[in-house]
Amino acid sequence: MAENRRKSENIRRANRVIQTRTFVLMLVLGVAVFLVLALKLYQLQIKQHDYYQSKALDQQTRSTVVTASRGTIYDRNGNELAVSATAETVFLSPKELAEELEKPETKWTKESLSAGLSQLLGVTQESILEQMERTYSQYEVVKLRVDEDTANAVREFLNDNEVHGVYLETDAKRYYPYGSLAAHVIGFVGTDNTGLYGLEAQYEEELQGQTGLVVSAKDNGGNALPYEYEQYYASHNGDDLVLTLDTNVQYYLEKYVKEMADQFEAANGATGIVMDVKTGGVLGMVSYPNYDLNNYSEVSDARLKAAIEDGSASLADQQLRQWRNKALNDTYEPGSTFKILTLSAALEEGVVDMSSTFECSGSITVMGQTIHCSNTSGHGHQTLKEATGNSCNPAFINCGLGLGTDTFYEYMRSFGLLEGSGIDLAGEATGIFMAQSDFSQLDLACYAFGQNFNVTPISLIAAQAACINGGYLYQPHVVEQVRDSSGAVVYQHDNTPLRQVVSQQTSAMARECLEYVVSDGGGRNGQVKGYRIGGKTGTADKGKTGDVVVSFVAFAPADDPQIIMLIAMDSPARDTGTYPSGGAMVAPVASKVMAEILPYLGIEPTYTAEELMGADTTVPYVVGMTREEAQQRVKDRGFGCQIVGDGDTITDQTPAGGAIIPGNATVILYAGAEKATELCTVPNLLGRTASEANSLASNAGLILRFTGATNSTSGSIVVLNQDVEAGAQVEPGTVISVQLGDTSLND
Repeated sequence: MAENRRKSENIRRANRVIQTRTFVLMLVLGVAVFLVLALKLYQLQIKQHDYYQSKALDQQTRSTVVTASRGTIYDRNGNELAVSATAETVFLSPKELAEELEKPETKWTKESLSAGLSQLLGVTQESILEQMERTYSQYEVVKLRVDEDTANAVREFLNDNEVHGVYLETDAKRYYPYGSLAAHVIGFVGTDNTGLYGLEAQYEEELQGQTGLVVSAKDNGGNALPYEYEQYYASHNGDDLVLTLDTNVQYYLEKYVKEMADQFEAANGATGIVMDVKTGGVLGMVSYPNYDLNNYSEVSDARLKAAIEDGSASLADQQLRQWRNKALNDTYEPGSTFKILTLSAALEEGVVDMSSTFECSGSITVMGQTIHCSNTSGHGHQTLKEATGNSCNPAFINCGLGLGTDTFYEYMRSFGLLEGSGIDLAGEATGIFMAQSDFSQLDLACYAFGQNFNVTPISLIAAQAACINGGYLYQPHVVEQVRDSSGAVVYQHDNTPLRQVVSQQTSAMARECLEYVVSDGGGRNGQVKGYRIGGKTGTADKGKTGDVVVSFVAFAPADDPQIIMLIAMDSPARDTGTYPSGGAMVAPVASKVMAEILPYLGIEPTYTAEELMGADTTVPYVVGMTREEAQQRVKDRGFGCQIVGDGDTITDQTPAGGAIIPGNATVILYAGAEKATELCTVPNLLGRTASEANSLASNAGLILRFTGATNSTSGSIVVLNQDVEAGAQVEPGTVISVQLGDTSLND
């Protein structure tokens, strides 16, 4: 019995041990399982929370971006230079397409769908097929911003084939109505509608606006739920820019700068700026070579394209060259156009006055170095106006030396050259100058006539404007206003001058000297009939290569300047038959531009009595009048008169009544005789004097209109160009415009 109790006790003890071990084991296993579950829950709910939340939202909602319309860029007259046109982006959902393909009623295949879209959108079929294979994705862009016609064609194709999984969403496409006009100022946007160059980049924050969003719920079948489950976040359109640019001024500046650069085969292009002297507002800014804003990646200039084709330059390099705005991205030695600043500083400091005289032997020695004048035989005795008109280096070196290194350097700083103009465009370069601590007398001598340092064209013209507008330095700018989408002005440029550098009196004296440059000096190719023009020529050597930068600055009217223009050309060819100088190559171009834009800007011409005789006049209609009546009517208008035939009544006339021709031209009247009907051949007038050209034209039955330099008594003044090429066949009495100028002028 005792034995039985022991056995029972042992069994109970063994059972307790087993129960204890089982409990411990279960507890350990339970804790282990809990830890595993807790770790998994931590990973799912904490570490991967955003991922699974995104997956859930993706299954339960569909988000559609509402694109904001990018702001419009206007010129100062309200012409649209950059606009955002409605477009549509085509995208597909590979996941939905894969599900559709599993349905037996599907009418299309991968091949037929990709082929159809490829043909309509101009995208390769292979790339579309590759996108369709990404079945994990619900959004693959096939083509960005297609036009309305293409979008409608895609819709029709999708409807005809009952395709589900290819969509179109409203987007905006940047469009530039004027193509290449002001390309370097406006700039362009990339594929994501973000500004990359010019104003598009500089004012990206203002122009881009704020995109919106539509979030809509989906059921478990992926179908959209009713609108009460949709949330809309409105987009906000970008602000508009109103520029100081004028499309007409820009057009003429571009036209003639291109003609100049092509004619003289400028190896490194050209640039030009037209500015309001009283505000610093830029009316026109040109950089050549140019490009089309609507196709900015294509290199359009023949010279740049040739370098790509022969392998001497890459496409990327040439794209960067055509996009560069030479007016502010590049620097150059200004040459004699800088003498305007030296003249103004010397007048302001009393170093010279209008009675000052200079002697020029053809060179001057400074610190043991001989510096030559452009006229190596010397200009002899000169007044201040004559020295300016002759662009005499020794005279201006004496002006600079009279100022001294410290004073001269302070004027460069005061004119804003050392820190740049601050124009509201990206990428303005900084001029290159000797440090003031190292600035020697020899450096001063070279700087005084515009050599051995570099400036940007925009900084230089701002300083030149200060010399002739009463002494006030303005910050150049191209954006006058920023307006929100409702038209309210949110920014207005402040036209307060930065500072006054020279006095009104100094400015008036500088204008007088600079008007002499154009009327009687080396800038007379810049003359414009009916206008008082002031200006200065410039030619700067580029070192041992023999290349030069030629330039010309002009302003008008000379007594009360409204606009100033600077044109520069880099490395013209030497074998063009024209002396490589600003006076011979660039001044005639400035004359053409001024002749176009001054009347347009409302700056009225003032003619002398002699000039009025040659001003354009309307030809009277005299057919049917007697010989005597007709002849008197024609002469009363100031025209010469020639009668052909013996009749008593005028039966025809050349030019026809109502034609506008130069007032000193000859009108031919036919009295019973037959009017010549055969076409006239335009003679080659280039290189002819005014008298020779007029004789050739008259003999050919044509009428000449002269522009440019009016000092026709000089044997060196000849026809520089004609607006109708030699050999062309034209009607009798056609008016041919020719420009006179001196091809031998140096600076």
